Amino acid sequence: MRAFNTVALILGGGRGTRLYPLVKARSKPAVSLGGQYRMIDIPVSNCINSGFRNIYVITQFNSASLNNHIYNAYRFDNFSGGHVSILAAEQTDTNIDWYQGTADAVRKNLSHFDKEYVNNVVILSGDQVYRMNYNVMLQHMLETGADIVVGTVPVVREDAKGFGVMLVNKRGQITNFHEKPKEDDALNALKLSEEQKKMFNIEDPNKEYLASMGIYVFRHSVLKELLADVSMIDFGKDIIPEAIKRYKVYSYAFQGYWEDVGTIKAYFEANISFGSKNPPFDFYDENAPIYTHVRYLSPSKVEKANVTSSIIADGCRIENATIKECVIGVRSVVQSGSTLERVVMMGSDYYEDNDDIERLNVRHIPKIGIGKKCTLKNVIIDKNVRIGNDVVITNKKKIQHQDSEFYCIRDGIVIIPKNTIVKSGTII
Repeated sequence: MRAFNTVALILGGGRGTRLYPLVKARSKPAVSLGGQYRMIDIPVSNCINSGFRNIYVITQFNSASLNNHIYNAYRFDNFSGGHVSILAAEQTDTNIDWYQGTADAVRKNLSHFDKEYVNNVVILSGDQVYRMNYNVMLQHMLETGADIVVGTVPVVREDAKGFGVMLVNKRGQITNFHEKPKEDDALNALKLSEEQKKMFNIEDPNKEYLASMGIYVFRHSVLKELLADVSMIDFGKDIIPEAIKRYKVYSYAFQGYWEDVGTIKAYFEANISFGSKNPPFDFYDENAPIYTHVRYLSPSKVEKANVTSSIIADGCRIENATIKECVIGVRSVVQSGSTLERVVMMGSDYYEDNDDIERLNVRHIPKIGIGKKCTLKNVIIDKNVRIGNDVVITNKKKIQHQDSEFYCIRDGIVIIPKNTIVKSGTII
């Protein structure tokens, strides 16, 4: 099996309501990650590091920002060949409906990669953080004689309710698959035995279930046969359960760090972890780096600041502030006397010059960034947000879920949406 015989499809997801309001004006793969990356950079970089050059990103909602990022970040030269292409939902003479599910999205784009030279199709999610050489799954397919290989990770019982969960036999072939089992009877039936846990080198006693990563490798011909049934619209709910009845479907147990960041809480905690002393995931690896759009910004300027366990991206300006367990995105400005603890700040798309600032002052509008003497804790600040002086955002009342005119709260985390203006003296 060769990388040039393989096509990679990255699913951009639906409306992404679990990540609202971060997906209010952008698709999930376009959401900022780790200060200067986007979610889409993870699967695309994994593909590039695996030698894949035919990469498609399937989107349906708010794809303009993603289009722009991919255009600026991923351009292959004429000698190496290859592409990263956006396949946005479109209505045609034969298809008048939008994507109904993950499998339906792939079915409606089949013509783009239904080529004679394509032997395998790798299907990936656009909202996960991990590093993998996908060739190991292709090799696993070759060694087992599988028609389909599903990437899997061990999870605890509570997390199993949000994933596709499976049982396998001694050879690693999947014998039972249940998408997001909620009932106790279903969960109990899918619980791994001690022998199976040893087979997958699962040492954590609490991780008793084998969950799908949402990463699939299909033989091209098998994928076409399964997609021929138009009633099957989703991989987890329809395709995989049907496939284990008709084909050889095997599990590939992934051993490294993997995190689904499709919810606000998971997204927030993953970002905060990147700045720790020993982060579970490092964006830089000499042999398998995570790529992104190169902006050629100046180094960040930090004056009299106290910074601990944090990431500060390029082009930032931080003056006499306290930064603890934060991710500070590109072009961020934090003014004197402010304290940030467990804050994910996405930064800005542009700098403001002196003329801009003078015009804003006349209208009593704060500059982009965080003003003076502010206190923020457990907050996500989207791009181009303007926070005035003496603002306090700490969710002192410990509200878990709320929607307001200029902020949202999810799992106790306050989110300030893109382009929002927070007036001086505001308390949340």
